[in-house]
Amino acid sequence: MTQSTKSALLLGAGSDMAVAIAHQLASRGYDLVLAGRDKDYLSGLATDLSIRGTIQVSVQYFDALDYGSHEAFYASLAHVPEVTVCAFGYLGDQEKGLTDFKEAQRILGTNYIGAVSILNLIATDYARLKRGTIVGISSVAGDRGRGSNFLYGSAKAGFSAYLSGLRNRFYKEGVSVITVKPGFAATRMTAHLHLPPALTASPEQVGQSVIRAISHKKDTIYVKSVWKWLMLAIRMIPEPFFKKMSL
Repeated sequence: MTQSTKSALLLGAGSDMAVAIAHQLASRGYDLVLAGRDKDYLSGLATDLSIRGTIQVSVQYFDALDYGSHEAFYASLAHVPEVTVCAFGYLGDQEKGLTDFKEAQRILGTNYIGAVSILNLIATDYARLKRGTIVGISSVAGDRGRGSNFLYGSAKAGFSAYLSGLRNRFYKEGVSVITVKPGFAATRMTAHLHLPPALTASPEQVGQSVIRAISHKKDTIYVKSVWKWLMLAIRMIPEPFFKKMSL
């Protein structure tokens, strides 16, 4: 694998947020590797991105839950990407997950274990090269466990803590690690939910925020700043009161 200083790897590239991020990166001249399970969809996206500029776009199959394949996947890349965006996720069914462990396992495996599996490889390689940027799409759901989505939220809490640890561990090695918390996002994953417009970000807003965070080497960003203060208030509620609330 050779080194490339103007390329980006998008893991979970078929998600709405990843597509928006891909457009932002492409517009800034990044060659792209689109990685995900739906290669037909990603091939169409690659064609669309390619005709918009002079960049090179390739497609790779990647399954976040197939942990044993991750090392070979990363080794198969033609270049070490300057930027890696971890955008895959699975909201899942909270109620089903309480009685069907396979659903709980999929929620935890996708949002946390799969991310750790692939990013461990990438972070250590970046540290070897003394450069690189990792962007992890986490969630405000991980800021405090709430009864409505604590399976998903616990996985995202773990992911946020993991990204914080990577940032602390590899900062001196020249590796930048960015945690992105979109809050509510209007995507296919949340299409069945009724989301308040004032608290909901579009995929395009997420893409723009990620580009700014990369440019300014941010650590943690809330795409809509209102979430930073809202979640601060929620974290400050004393547990004797919080446990009685419906959140």
